[in-house]
Amino acid sequence: MVSIMLNRLQESDIKLLRVFFAVASCNGFTAAEPVLRMQRPNISAAIKKLEERLDLILCQRGRGGFQLTKEGEIVYQETKRIFSAFDNFVFNLKSLHDDYSGHITLVVQSSLSSGVMAAVAKAVQSTMKKFDDIHVNIQTRQYQEIEHVALSGECHLVLSCYDLVKPESVNFNEINTSVTGKLYCAKSHILSKVDSLKEVALEDFPAVGMSGLSSGNYVRDGQRLSVKIWSDCWESCRSAIMTGEYIGLLPDYLVTPEMQEFIVPVAQEQFQFEHQLYVLNGKNVRLNPVLKHCIKELTWFIEQSGQGVQSRPKPSLAAVS
Repeated sequence: MVSIMLNRLQESDIKLLRVFFAVASCNGFTAAEPVLRMQRPNISAAIKKLEERLDLILCQRGRGGFQLTKEGEIVYQETKRIFSAFDNFVFNLKSLHDDYSGHITLVVQSSLSSGVMAAVAKAVQSTMKKFDDIHVNIQTRQYQEIEHVALSGECHLVLSCYDLVKPESVNFNEINTSVTGKLYCAKSHILSKVDSLKEVALEDFPAVGMSGLSSGNYVRDGQRLSVKIWSDCWESCRSAIMTGEYIGLLPDYLVTPEMQEFIVPVAQEQFQFEHQLYVLNGKNVRLNPVLKHCIKELTWFIEQSGQGVQSRPKPSLAAVS
């Protein structure tokens, strides 16, 4: 059979893409059956028809098990983005009629502490209890993706640190909590024995930085790190530091008692950082009562958690006046 390249998206293609999305999300045909309420032969036929429409092989199936091809992974990510944007459109449209039902998407920055993640779960639970017909999709993104997802309409709310220039097209709902951390090195590193860095040039020591984090290449008093490699998350930065070849900034909650056997603060904790936490939303997102409640609950539960983060005291009335 001659494959037909897809030039125009049709309604039937949307149905095929939803089948593929379910199969890819469930990591297999059998697991997708109860989700799609379809039998495996029908699912297989739908995937085959989609592959013919796209002129691509999307997945491998057989004795080796289910696995997306390289092209299939790209189609899956694009399909996820499209359906997420469509769900957001439907949710916002319902809100115009005071119909608070459907799916909302919350994106959470990866590598946040377990305390913050527990607070997120409580906030989501509270929101779903208050609005009976609301379902919340929780997704994670690397730090360098945060601004894009907030602006793109792929989600309703984003929970993240942010230390760049704030774009006017994004609302920043400040949480009275910040992520704190220090400059770390491995116990085998020469700087682990140094008490003061006043006489030490930090640029002489290779460092690891986190992509997209502008404050990730300097420390207090304007002293810059000599960043030689970049990581996409804090856990990767920690692994690089543990090699003994690099120094770098890390949130304190990632330096667990087990990790303290391998890495230590540089110069008796002289160098520290603090990153503010926010709930972000694009200004194109209509903040209906559901989203406003979710923001309020995220703020309250995170401020109450106090685990892996530092709450900053709010100014007193006397100080404000």
